[in-house]
Amino acid sequence: MQLPAIDPVFLSIGPLQFRWYGLMYILAFAATYFILRSETRRKKLALTLDDVADLLFAGAMGVVLGGRFGYIVFYNLGFYLEHPLRIFAVWEGGMSFHGGFLGVILAFVLYARRKQIPFFTLIDMAALCAPVGLGLGRIGNFINGELYGRRTDVPWGIVFPGGGSMARHPSQLYEALLEGLLLFLIVRCASRRSDATGVAGWTFVAGYGLFRFIVEFFREPDAQMGTFLGGYFSMGQLLSLPMFLLGSVMVFRLWRGKEIKSIKSI
Repeated sequence: MQLPAIDPVFLSIGPLQFRWYGLMYILAFAATYFILRSETRRKKLALTLDDVADLLFAGAMGVVLGGRFGYIVFYNLGFYLEHPLRIFAVWEGGMSFHGGFLGVILAFVLYARRKQIPFFTLIDMAALCAPVGLGLGRIGNFINGELYGRRTDVPWGIVFPGGGSMARHPSQLYEALLEGLLLFLIVRCASRRSDATGVAGWTFVAGYGLFRFIVEFFREPDAQMGTFLGGYFSMGQLLSLPMFLLGSVMVFRLWRGKEIKSIKSI
């Protein structure tokens, strides 16, 4: 199956060009704003609409700056040491989820201290937003024909313009479904089933780590990185496995602690 010829620019007004990938970011930030507003009301936090907007801005800066820094350090450090000015060439691509994740953590630590709000309360709120952004971002990757999967002969394999003549797994759509839709439903269920602070956040960490680890078996490894440990694992898997293990342990401890408290209150 040939990838449909989708123009990455969906609207042109004179010299201005509006791209699908940028639209996905706008939709993600808009959805995040409304989710944060809803969670602020549900948790009865003393945050105004301006405070919510500031929180969104802090998270966005964490995603962009952390994502860029993470890509440079985790995926292509040698190249950027030789070409330091290319660090600022963000239009060429190069973002890392794991770096963006760490950037959001740092941004929220600073915001929580400034507003005197429990850090994990903010992380639980962000955990509901992140899958939405991930899902929309992967759809943008699919439209752009980038970050495609490994070669395959499955009936739904797609020939991507930059991936040669062989059909490949549409791994972007796998990620959109797993890391986006399914992870959102799981995190939302966890946030509604438990009132323990941190459950939603750690559920996201564990779920993302698991789903990213699985999808990496179908995703083409980064050309400059290749694979590790005898060719079995990618850098994405090496970074995601600790997330799954740590997140799983923390979710178990939080649920276990809640059960023990419930037993003692009987």
